[in-house]
Amino acid sequence: MSPLAIFFLFLINSSLASNTNYNVQNYGAKSDGETDSSEAFLSAWSAACASTRSSTIYVPHGNYLIRNAYFNGKTCQSKAITIRIDGTLLAPSDYNVNSDDENWIKFEKVNGVSIYGGTFDGQGAGLWACKNSNNKNCPDGTTALSFYKSNNIIVSGVTVQNSQMFQILVDKCHNVKLLGVKVSAPGNSPNTDGIHVKLSSGVSIMNSQIGTGDDCISIGPGNSNLWIEGIACGPGHGISIGSLGWKKQELGVQNVTIKTVTFSGTTNGVRVKTWARPSNGFVRNVLFQHIVMVNVKNPIIIDQNYCPNHESCPHKGSGVKISDITYQDIHGTSATKVAVKLDCSKSNPCSGITLEDVNLSYNDHPAKASCVNVSGRVSGLEKPANCL
Repeated sequence: MSPLAIFFLFLINSSLASNTNYNVQNYGAKSDGETDSSEAFLSAWSAACASTRSSTIYVPHGNYLIRNAYFNGKTCQSKAITIRIDGTLLAPSDYNVNSDDENWIKFEKVNGVSIYGGTFDGQGAGLWACKNSNNKNCPDGTTALSFYKSNNIIVSGVTVQNSQMFQILVDKCHNVKLLGVKVSAPGNSPNTDGIHVKLSSGVSIMNSQIGTGDDCISIGPGNSNLWIEGIACGPGHGISIGSLGWKKQELGVQNVTIKTVTFSGTTNGVRVKTWARPSNGFVRNVLFQHIVMVNVKNPIIIDQNYCPNHESCPHKGSGVKISDITYQDIHGTSATKVAVKLDCSKSNPCSGITLEDVNLSYNDHPAKASCVNVSGRVSGLEKPANCL
């Protein structure tokens, strides 16, 4: 064998040796959709986690029933674990099975985990029916796919559907990329936020399709440096920063870009919502850009008197300071006459609000704006004299 052939053979063997593969079926997972495969998935994770090399967990085609699974990376030796899914993971259809759990599939303290493909099906219809019947004894429900205290995460080409509660949660994480994900639940499914992000930094959500019964994307307290681009939202309640300001001591939200989004038939488009309570929270340096509204009830809204059930509302004046928010190149149709509602805090007025090239119509006429306790500038839409 020539020296060159030996060299290439060495490269191939080195590449194969550098990545160890773990097929969940080899650990007892059954693709019949009826046998609980939780332990098999956890065993595959433990093996991949213990490897000193890059590892790949593979889920072949088929339906895999998972009661719940908690993947902890605290003691992982492998610095890069890839999970490739060709199959569908199914939660129990009986919501009582996980009634005491907050999460169905949870990753905690993991670093360098990438998930490619597959479907996570929360089978939440039974719990939604319970909640929609005004039964006070329904459990809160589980979040389908959660990441806690984790870094350097990639989720690509994944479908998450029919979660009992939130579809995807990113909590206390850094450097997370959600790429080409599809999130889906019926428009009447309660509390099924598509993607909820809180206490995190460096999160990107791109080229994704989200339809659900609550916010397509919700941004909670303590977030910074978020990039959201190329989103199709609907049905749902739009993309929301908040709700914020429930706690007096609360971390703020800053440096957020939301661009190239189409909202179709949603309750809201781009929204900032805060409770009318004392708080040291803030929202600043936010850009909403290149956005299309298609028959959206509240295309642009700041609501600092947020109180969704209109019961025991605080009415104390929101302490959350909102500043330097830019709405640029936003056009389309509103389902209501007033397309822009900026209802800011009487004790902490909004400042530095810019509406630039905003062109929204209602029944083929320019839509209107309503502004309270706001300063800034506006162009491109019909507005009352006191609006910016």
